[in-house]
Amino acid sequence: MIAITGLSYHDTVGTHLIQDVPSDRLFESVCLYNERVMGPAHAVPVTDLAVRSALFNRTPSHLAIPIDVQPWTEDTPSPKNKPGHTSLAGQPFTVRPPVEQLTAAADVLNSCSKIAICAGAGARGAGDLVEQVADTLGAPVVKAGLGKDAVPDDSPYVTGGMGLIGTRPSHAAFEECDGFLIIGSATPYHEFWPEPGQARAVQIDINADRIARRYPVEVGLVGDSTTVLRELVPLLERHTDRSFLERAQQGVADYWAMHREQAADHRRPMRPQTVVEALTDALPDGAIVCGDADTVTAWSARLRLRRGMQFSFSGTLCSMGALPYALGAQIAHPDRPVIAFTGDGSLSMGELASLAQHRLPITVVVLRNDSLALEIWEQNALLGNPQFGNDLHPVDFAAVAEACGVRRIRLDDPADAPTALAEAIVHRGPVVVEAIVDPHEAPFGESLLQTHAQHITQAYAAGERDRRPMAANLLEPRRVAMSPAVQSVQDDLQSFT
Repeated sequence: MIAITGLSYHDTVGTHLIQDVPSDRLFESVCLYNERVMGPAHAVPVTDLAVRSALFNRTPSHLAIPIDVQPWTEDTPSPKNKPGHTSLAGQPFTVRPPVEQLTAAADVLNSCSKIAICAGAGARGAGDLVEQVADTLGAPVVKAGLGKDAVPDDSPYVTGGMGLIGTRPSHAAFEECDGFLIIGSATPYHEFWPEPGQARAVQIDINADRIARRYPVEVGLVGDSTTVLRELVPLLERHTDRSFLERAQQGVADYWAMHREQAADHRRPMRPQTVVEALTDALPDGAIVCGDADTVTAWSARLRLRRGMQFSFSGTLCSMGALPYALGAQIAHPDRPVIAFTGDGSLSMGELASLAQHRLPITVVVLRNDSLALEIWEQNALLGNPQFGNDLHPVDFAAVAEACGVRRIRLDDPADAPTALAEAIVHRGPVVVEAIVDPHEAPFGESLLQTHAQHITQAYAAGERDRRPMAANLLEPRRVAMSPAVQSVQDDLQSFT
């Protein structure tokens, strides 16, 4: 991505004139390439470099152009800025580790009997090879948040996500494995990975400085995942004992059976799982789904993507941006269906106006619970504190959408979810589906660590105002059966219901 912003006049920067905000400094920590454009002659080489950096480093670039420089058409290049000395010519970026490193990695993996794979954003484009490795090693594939579309969710090797938004079978695989293959992931939720020293580990990453950043790997393979895996596969020995993979697959079946049972519960307010199941069934081939930061992060992680679908969200900065992502995706891919899956704490009204203005056929699904629900659960589970400052003023998103000229669908009856979402996706134009959901539904009950469960009971004892419905939700029988952490505090939770 390239961000282009303005600056004050070139000769008033830093003089505290109106709107004198140094945008180049603001973007410095989030853009690998970040430059102030000094004139037309300067614009050509820095734009070339900004594009090159964005494409080949897969990071944002930023150019800041002073307001009076923007209309300039004439400029005198310096002797060092020879016209035409840069271009956008590029080559496919492939890096192959030495044969000795590949052999050492294969030796580590061949020596292990229970191998878990973690696939992150760096595994995108290598999904078929990841599945081939998983089949050879009898290894379940766990996906970090940004790796959700690296391997389709209907793959027989995929256990789902990880971390607080993950699944119990994913964490069980990490807890039991003796071998660990990390493909293109530097997830900040590495506390859910195997304990340091538990598993012999190999890591593949295009960036050398990410090797062993989150786990003490024995062998690091620096390179793009497609090239590395293509070289690694012939060196791997087929594991004939499939019991570790089969246990994971049974765990996956049990997990999705629980999820479907929760979705079929037609109480009101509606459970978010109802929306997830209906949206999963309604997703057309080739769909691009854009997630968001909120409890909807957990619910979008439970969407089951098929082969050929794409997914993304702000996985590191956790910016609230499903609709901006969707706007960009729809403009870039006008022939593909685009869905923004967001929450009432993150949807921006101004973006709805942009959606209407450009008549982009994006389906916006907003989970409305009138609260910053993720913050409530995190204040409880991460800090042991009762919720504070998380109420949202009720907004009628359906009415706002209609006022912007966007078709609206209000969904508050669970029985209507399949029809409403299918209707929204086939609509030829922008549409907002406002789904009224239960604010007390736990987004990560079965994926809690024991410390999280202890913090929750601490928060409840300290006076959490919604402890009764929240505790009751955590104590749902199938959730208790799947979560060792909830089991460890079951009696305490019972006392709050």
